[in-house]
Amino acid sequence: MGFALNLAFRYMRSRKRGFISVSTIFAILGVALGTAALVAVMSVTGGFRAEFQRKVLGVNSHVMILRASFRDYREVMEKVRRIPEVLGVAPFVLNPMMITHDGHTATGVLLKGVEPDKVGSVLDLPEQMVAGSLEALGARRGPPAAADQPAPPAEPAPDVPAPPLPGAVPASVELDPPLDPLRLGAPSVGRRSAAGVPAAPRDGPLGLEAGDLPPGSIVPEGGYASELPSSDVLPDELDPDPCHGQSADLPGIVLGFALKQVLAAELGDCVQVTSPTVGYSLVGGELRPPVAKQFRVIGVFQAGFEQYDSKLVYTELREAQALYQEGDTVTGVEMKVVDVDRAREVAARIDAELGGKLYDVVDWMELNHGLFTALRIQQILMSLVLALIILVAAFTVIATLIMVVLDKKREIATIKAMGARDAQLLRAFLYQGLIIGVVGAGSGLAFGYVVCRWILAYGFPLDPKVYFIDHLPVQMRPGEFLLTGLFAILACLSATVWPALHAARLRPAEAFRESA
Repeated sequence: MGFALNLAFRYMRSRKRGFISVSTIFAILGVALGTAALVAVMSVTGGFRAEFQRKVLGVNSHVMILRASFRDYREVMEKVRRIPEVLGVAPFVLNPMMITHDGHTATGVLLKGVEPDKVGSVLDLPEQMVAGSLEALGARRGPPAAADQPAPPAEPAPDVPAPPLPGAVPASVELDPPLDPLRLGAPSVGRRSAAGVPAAPRDGPLGLEAGDLPPGSIVPEGGYASELPSSDVLPDELDPDPCHGQSADLPGIVLGFALKQVLAAELGDCVQVTSPTVGYSLVGGELRPPVAKQFRVIGVFQAGFEQYDSKLVYTELREAQALYQEGDTVTGVEMKVVDVDRAREVAARIDAELGGKLYDVVDWMELNHGLFTALRIQQILMSLVLALIILVAAFTVIATLIMVVLDKKREIATIKAMGARDAQLLRAFLYQGLIIGVVGAGSGLAFGYVVCRWILAYGFPLDPKVYFIDHLPVQMRPGEFLLTGLFAILACLSATVWPALHAARLRPAEAFRESA
């Protein structure tokens, strides 16, 4: 052990107990607590960002191509598939809707139409299913809905004469004199047949004979007074309920877990999807009424993100297209790439491949720019604030070494008088700061790791309505641990520079004169 290192350990020990001094213990504890707090907060904020990214990318694709009135999406999909970085491509339709079930209503819900056989290649929806399956998505066991089939052309009705009304006179009968409606009950006079033969007179009302009248009074029992029912009840053939015993014949829909609880719906139940318009709306130059359609719940997914679990539902692509009656058009095309961190580069390449300004190509970072920018700023600011704890501990190291220099001034003068060089004294105090930094940073990293593991094991719960997730996430990355430890050590080394220089520049004569 060198002279400088031996001197450093000696100055760190207590004069009476022969163990480490109290001031050195507090300096190490300050560095350890600052390091542990910094690494724990960086792990938690990094966990928030990683958890949000995982959940966002589980529901949203890496890259999307959007366009108004997107009809040539099949040709675009063929072009995108030729790019090596693209793993999967699928079209989608996204529209805001309102969903009702058994008196429960959810507004602001996004109905997303997907192709069941392709959605797994761009989204994590198959892994997020907690009930039911995607196999029945869009499958209809009964006949298709009438809205999905073109109406058959109307056939011309045959030329059949309508039956005569009671008391009406056939057109083939000539009236001489003309018929007086006020004398319908009187015997008809001068009525002739088509052959010109006078017809036999009739004595009863409307020209009926007395024997043809029904016997008794024609006034109904109870008179002509009547009472309307309190509510109009129509028979099933006039007002059929599509949710009554016919849910198996309806198209399928997949609800989010939180939305399922809001609607109090279960698998197999029927829900009604309604377009959020009041009255008629102008679409494509024509007025269209609000659209209402019934779906059968065939699955429930849970993305773990309250914003998605309560505001997103899935159905088959053609069923979503039929709601707005715009033909074979989609909202956009979504895709999954090999490296999610290079999604922006892939989006730029796709934009160059398509050419022109008709398409809007966006990546997941641009689509969620506000969310992830806020998370990044939060992580940086919180890390800077907690880094001040390590700086405070560094000032504790400065105070400790200054006290050592002032307390050991006579010994330092004696050592220098015996031939010790300034560089050796400088290294001795630098070693002291290095030892405090290494021990404090090491114990702080160990304590921070234990805290992170405890949070993961305990699963600290959060309110999903406030934080959008239901537990406190933690992501421990070795790089962040290493950078935090190096920062703590460098802060302690920097804190020892001034006390070390002060001790190295101390003159023996001045030290003896002051102590005399």
